[in-house]
Amino acid sequence: MSHGRVTSVFLFLAASVALATARDLAVVSNKANSVNAIALPDLVKVCKAQTNRWPDGKPVTFIMRGPATPEMKIVLEKVYELPEAQVKQLIASANHGRTNHPAIVVADSDEDLVNKVASIPGAVGVVDVYAINSSVAVVKLAGKLPLEPGYLLHGN
Repeated sequence: MSHGRVTSVFLFLAASVALATARDLAVVSNKANSVNAIALPDLVKVCKAQTNRWPDGKPVTFIMRGPATPEMKIVLEKVYELPEAQVKQLIASANHGRTNHPAIVVADSDEDLVNKVASIPGAVGVVDVYAINSSVAVVKLAGKLPLEPGYLLHGN
């Protein structure tokens, strides 16, 4: 194999890896929620378990993937503004004493996350846009939908 071809293959693989980790995320909601748009400061409060109830009285549950997963990197940077270890501590303290209704639930996969949001009244979550199905509602974040220019959780 020539040097140029090796370089081309390497660049292709590097680009493929970058694309695989740069995911576009979306805020999704349980369809029974009255939440169809959320401002960034309000999302931060939900993610940090500082908001206990929605305006309609439903308890808030935030569903996310594990803080160590590559897809959550953008959420840790742009929403939590905390390193992974501090987010893990925040989850543990937010859920302390709330075994029947945790404030923050960590899902095992995107499919699990969507299913949890769909089945828990008051739930919202952050998930890969390509995992969204009709069982959940997409929530505007800071006035924008996923994949619109300027959307905060655009993976790049």
